[in-house]
Amino acid sequence: MSWVRGLRLPDPATRLGACHFRAVSRVFHACYAWQMPRSQARNGPATRACRGRDTVDGVSASQVGGAKAPDGHSDYDYAGERFGLPEHGPRSVASIGRRLVALLIDWLVCLLIARAAFRSQYWQYWTLAIFAVQDYLLTALTGLTLGKRLAGIRVARLDGKTFAFGRTLVRTLLLLLVVPPLVTDLDMRGLHDRAANTIVIRL
Repeated sequence: MSWVRGLRLPDPATRLGACHFRAVSRVFHACYAWQMPRSQARNGPATRACRGRDTVDGVSASQVGGAKAPDGHSDYDYAGERFGLPEHGPRSVASIGRRLVALLIDWLVCLLIARAAFRSQYWQYWTLAIFAVQDYLLTALTGLTLGKRLAGIRVARLDGKTFAFGRTLVRTLLLLLVVPPLVTDLDMRGLHDRAANTIVIRL
């Protein structure tokens, strides 16, 4: 068994770091990426092996206001870069803080509506239903809810098409489950955005 001791296996952190964790969340990425120099992750053989698997074809500029199809590489420095979005300012990927503010505003508004419309002791149970309806309809029609408008963000389709009511319904249902929006990729897209082929950007 001496040959086993002499066998050098590649470090899992190195192999994963070279691929830049394209399919996992920022939390997992942050746990391991520090173990490998960025220059090595960019130019190593594992990076070249990973290239081409994370590209997105057919991205249109119409809905995201200037997003471009990526140029074939998978080495990106900030959220939204592979879609041609700017790092900061209008059309950049919306931060988690802005999304939470928008969500809080929408929830409070729905809470007030439920309180005013249903005066029984069960009025609070209507809040979730009202929230689901307003999120579904307003997102499908405009990409905006009241909370998103006040927070300066909106939902945009990556394929440049108009919002499909079926996909928007799936997005809303996943949003109501709470956990799917928390499982984000490096472009800050939760499972609900990936299912609907959308991204949340700044106005």
